[in-house]
Amino acid sequence: MNDKLNILWTTDNKDTIFNMLSMYTLNSKKRGWWKEVNVILWGASVKLAAQDTQVQTEILEMLQAGVTVEACQDCCERFEVKPIIEKLGVTVRYMGAPLTEYLKNGEKILTL
Repeated sequence: MNDKLNILWTTDNKDTIFNMLSMYTLNSKKRGWWKEVNVILWGASVKLAAQDTQVQTEILEMLQAGVTVEACQDCCERFEVKPIIEKLGVTVRYMGAPLTEYLKNGEKILTL
């Protein structure tokens, strides 16, 4: 059984981030609902994460809880925020191939 959850975070809707994404991600890790939890910032989420300190605090809390966090390098470059995202401790890389690998491996993907 694959016990990894990937959350593809594309929204810049803060209500969704605080009342679903962050809450579920942290509880999934802390309560052992999933062995591995991976969050992928892509699109609008990258820009929001770079600009909003409350969102940055949530990302830092996820990382401290043992959640892995990745971000689309192309998006970071387009929004000119790569240094900010990297400084948070997020792994910035081109995500097309990794996401395809996750899908082909049958890993669970939750998209927001």
